[in-house]
Amino acid sequence: MGFFDKLFAKKQPEGITAQAAPKTICAPITGSVMPLEEIPDPVFSTGVMGPGCGLEPSGETVYAPFDGTVTQTTETRHAVGITSNDGMEVLIHVGMDTVEMKGEGFTCLVQQDQKVKAGQALMTFSLEKIKAAGHPATTAVLLTNADDFGPLQVLTTGPIEAGAPMMKV
Repeated sequence: MGFFDKLFAKKQPEGITAQAAPKTICAPITGSVMPLEEIPDPVFSTGVMGPGCGLEPSGETVYAPFDGTVTQTTETRHAVGITSNDGMEVLIHVGMDTVEMKGEGFTCLVQQDQKVKAGQALMTFSLEKIKAAGHPATTAVLLTNADDFGPLQVLTTGPIEAGAPMMKV
């Protein structure tokens, strides 16, 4: 992209990328990145479901971390699976034990098999309702088919804006 192209390019909403670099997983929520081991649930923290990291959300919207296809939505609307155009399968699971909330406080904005662009809103949730139900809001972001790729690298810890590069293979 040339200088003038960059100068006059349409801007995305702040924190949302137009397109993630290949094999990059961008932050799906604004918040604070934590190592996988610190997620307060052994199913996620031990890597049983795949490598990744946790996010302590400050925002309440989950965005697509790359261009791809929605491969799974849950009846309780607390989790979404998405596959990138280059084959990465990512699970975004909002909160711990939030399945018990039976969808209360969650709104899914996409459907299974729907094509999505990086930065597109996938779901919204209420931090207040998650906390009122007595659950941690910590969100797991996992590469569930990591065996198909090289090692997953978490690029940062601490504060992050939705759309910023967070992990890559």
